[in-house]
Parts: sequence; C-alpha cells; structure tokens
Amino acid sequence: MIEIKNAVKTYGAGDSATSALKGVSLTIKDGEFTVLLGASGSGKSTLLHIASGLERPDEGSVEYDGMDITALGDKLLTAFRREKVGFIFQQYYLLPGLDVDKNVKMGAQLAGNRDYRKIIEDVGLGDKLHKLPSELSGGEQQRASIARALAKRPKVLFLDEPTGALDEETGRQVLDYISALQKELGFSVVMVTHNANIAEMANTVVRMNSGRIIETAVNERQKSAYEIGW
Repeated sequence: MIEIKNAVKTYGAGDSATSALKGVSLTIKDGEFTVLLGASGSGKSTLLHIASGLERPDEGSVEYDGMDITALGDKLLTAFRREKVGFIFQQYYLLPGLDVDKNVKMGAQLAGNRDYRKIIEDVGLGDKLHKLPSELSGGEQQRASIARALAKRPKVLFLDEPTGALDEETGRQVLDYISALQKELGFSVVMVTHNANIAEMANTVVRMNSGRIIETAVNERQKSAYEIGW
C-alpha cells in the first residue's frame, strides 16, 4: 500500500514560484488500478512523480508498506525505484543504440526475468526484436517501452499519458494487455491521463485541480479497454 501524506511541492522561488501540490494525501491499495485525472497544470504528473520516488516533496511523506521513501538517501531511493517500480511515459526513453530485444532485456535483468521475450511477443513486437528504435513507428516504440517496464515485474507500474501517441486500435490493445497482466500478476497501476474514458477501467479515479484532490470516486464495475469510449 502507498500512503501519500500532506505532500507539498513548489517549483521556482519568489514571484515565479508555482505550487504544484498543496497538501495532497492519497492512499493507493495493493493490486488496484488508480487513474489521476485533471487539466494541464492540475498537479497530477507531479503527484505521480512524487508517489513513484522520481521527485521528493518539499513537505509531507510517501510510505510504501510503512517505509517512508522520502527519508531514504539518494542511493537507497534509486535502488528502491529499480527494484519496486516500473515507469511508462508518453516519451519512450528507449536507448537509441540498442534494439528492441536489448532495450527490454535491460528491464528484465533488474528482476532476473529470463522470460522477457514472451512480453515482447505479447505486445506485438515479436517480429521486431532486432529493430532499433529509429526503425520503429511511434506506436511500436511505445509498446517497446511498455514491454521494458513490465519485464521488471514491478510491484507498482506508473504511467504518464501512455496512449497519448498511439492510435485508437493500438491504444486499446496496449491498455487491454496492461489490464490483463495486472490482474494476472497483481501489481498496482497508477496512471495519469487526459482521457476521462480510460478512467472507466480503473478501481479508483482521483480528480485534481490546482494542486489539490477535488474528488475521489470508486467504479463499481471496471470496463475493459474495448468497452470504453475513445
């Protein structure tokens, strides 16, 4: 379980200071799918970065099963991220000199996962193993980045606008695969999206505005990727 307590984050100083988070508290249960919704500048990506340990809050804490990761030193925090969490961003962050196989293998090696090629097959890149990122379409690069994150076998998977660069068909395929794998393996999903339809796939929907949580709702039934609008 992740417990974010009274998180405050400000960027800049003086007259140019921007309050990205204003005392945000949120509990994310193990094995749940949580979606963060809000307009640009609402604080949802900052909350994602703080929840995952990519950034530290100026005030407040982030606890994983009672362990305060905000109290960890840089080396221990890096080790925590490497071992416990996976990241998928709208930007792909693939290493340009490595092919699909080697990019995904990097994630797999962190978890001692020797079956990572099945994930590559499952995201539809089995015939692209030895293609460099520059030889892939945008959708294929995103699927490679998703395979790399999932190959780590993370306890929590964080996603920031993962379908933003994908067409509808590919986006649905990717969401369906992530949802199925989450149910199979039991990891938690925390996703930032502008697409309110995707929120219908989640257990919990968190709406943000101006650095605060304004509503938390629970879906009685989670829709599949093929049931939602687009």
